[in-house]
Amino acid sequence: MRSIDSQQVQVWDPLLRLFHWTLLAAFSAAYFSEGDAFEALQDRLSGEFIQSVHVWAGYLIAGLLLLRLMWGFVGPRHARFSDFVRRPSTTLAYLKGVLTLRAPRYLGHNPAGGAMIVVLLLSLTATIVSGLALYGADQGLGPLAGLLAASGGASIDAIRETHEAATNCTLLLIAGHLLGVLWESLLHRENLVRAMITGRKRA
Repeated sequence: MRSIDSQQVQVWDPLLRLFHWTLLAAFSAAYFSEGDAFEALQDRLSGEFIQSVHVWAGYLIAGLLLLRLMWGFVGPRHARFSDFVRRPSTTLAYLKGVLTLRAPRYLGHNPAGGAMIVVLLLSLTATIVSGLALYGADQGLGPLAGLLAASGGASIDAIRETHEAATNCTLLLIAGHLLGVLWESLLHRENLVRAMITGRKRA
């Protein structure tokens, strides 16, 4: 009888796993260092420090998104967009299989997971771009300050609402992603969270 290790194969490369967990940490830091989410700590720490955490977490997310874009074309097989970006009809057919408990198992990202990744990356991009725009318009700082530093109150409010909407959309997508991971883990009887830590999955 083969051992458990011999039945497993490497799926997620180290860079992809580092991206995944670093992105989670950076988004959490950005979210909890802004607005009412971190109000209790804001009373104890310097407001400038809290804002600095938020800004640098946003810059880190921006860098991670650029890295993921590049890795989606030159990375290993299961990290590439060509491996998991599929037609809408294929994704819908897969979702139907999920609901009927007949969805096939994929070694890499399944069609629904691939679609979620694309939408999440787009939502994060919208969050970061609107955040940089708000930083430039409201504070006169950041790479977009030269374009937006003279913005009026109405424009700043509109940018802030856009940033908040993009952030909330990202939060909803993260919740959907977690539900999908849980459902797939139960459906195919494998720990997908552990797989993203070790990089290995059942062959």
